[in-house]
Amino acid sequence: MPVHHVLQQLRRRVRYLSPLLWLAVALLLEASYHVSRFRIATPEQELDPPFYTSCQEPPPPDANHTAVPRESAALVMLARNGEAGAAQHSVASLERRFNRWFRYPYVFLNDEPWSDEFMATMRASTNASVAFEVIPREQWTFPASVDRDRAQASIEAQGREGILYGGLTSYHHMCRFFSGAFYNLEALKKYKYYWRIEPDVDFSCSITYDPFVEMARHKKVYGYTIALGEEGSTCPSLFRQVADWKESHSIRTTDLWKASMSPSRLPWPLRGLARFLPHRDRHGDSWNLCHYWSNFEIADLDFFRAAPYQSLYAHLEKAGGFYFERWGDAAVHALAVNMLVEPRKLHHFADFAYRHDYYYQCPANARDGQLPTSGPLNAAEPSWAPEQDDGIGCRCSCDSSKPRNVGSYCLSKLREPTSTKRPWRTWLLGWVF
Repeated sequence: MPVHHVLQQLRRRVRYLSPLLWLAVALLLEASYHVSRFRIATPEQELDPPFYTSCQEPPPPDANHTAVPRESAALVMLARNGEAGAAQHSVASLERRFNRWFRYPYVFLNDEPWSDEFMATMRASTNASVAFEVIPREQWTFPASVDRDRAQASIEAQGREGILYGGLTSYHHMCRFFSGAFYNLEALKKYKYYWRIEPDVDFSCSITYDPFVEMARHKKVYGYTIALGEEGSTCPSLFRQVADWKESHSIRTTDLWKASMSPSRLPWPLRGLARFLPHRDRHGDSWNLCHYWSNFEIADLDFFRAAPYQSLYAHLEKAGGFYFERWGDAAVHALAVNMLVEPRKLHHFADFAYRHDYYYQCPANARDGQLPTSGPLNAAEPSWAPEQDDGIGCRCSCDSSKPRNVGSYCLSKLREPTSTKRPWRTWLLGWVF
């Protein structure tokens, strides 16, 4: 074939392909621009450093709260009568490591009347005041807006499908309770802060400062230790419901909200088709499932009592997902906090050693920061694990060579808006887009 015929054919093919190439380039640029809108700005300085990075001299025990300033706060535990041993284990650990010096009151919650044995065990475990409250029946049952028979059938189906705790009616009640009614309990109305504790947990570092006082002084709203990914099968429509509420109330997108997101890399209009998938908003972008593990949380009750959170909760209650799915209070809290709270008002208690079930966090001890001559500390914890140059813990006894057994992705991701440090993967994506 003559050369000029070959060139003519090539010109025709290029002419036909040019519009497609331009379209492909345009779609790629549009998708790249879309992802760039989720980029999280690196703060000029750390917005959430530890409150302290070494031991502090504990205050003298003060049952009347007169010698040392205290906040209006309580240590709160949901337990059952049969968990007296596990509850006592948690209280003993917290008393040894913290409350022997600060004597904050305990509020124990149960959906059934307390046994004399449980109450006696708890009273013998602390010198702080204790209260035993029974959750009102209407706060631990199916709400009037939910068809009870349909909800119960859904719970049974979740059990057959193997959804984590999905087949336990009481677990659904618990998730709903901690997502909404908890903050308005009569027994907690006089408190501004709470520290949630679970049965059978361990605290392995001494806590020699008052976290409630520091939360108030630094204007923090929510504090946590462990962040991890949610079980996606438990809440396929939760994020869509929260995102729809956010849009309907014109809530500004914060960097914390962006840290909860995995933007779609599909171009418009293909991106919109993804909205029919689980954990997506109506634009096709997804929740990355990262949340704060709420079995430990120190938080401002006024945040949950305020109109925005209560409105969000009412919206979720009406949607019925606490029963027709298995929405967890940890996921609800995390999405609400990341939507409604500025990054500088979030606090990671990186200096607390905490274990619940299989998961734990264990900081290293601060070098030359263990106050070896402190009488109160020596009485509580006379020995401690090795110190490290970058340690921040106080008299920690856990093995800090393994600081956590939870994957680091969610913790790193949710700390992005407050930290000047960037994991290489996050930095690379930010550079590309």
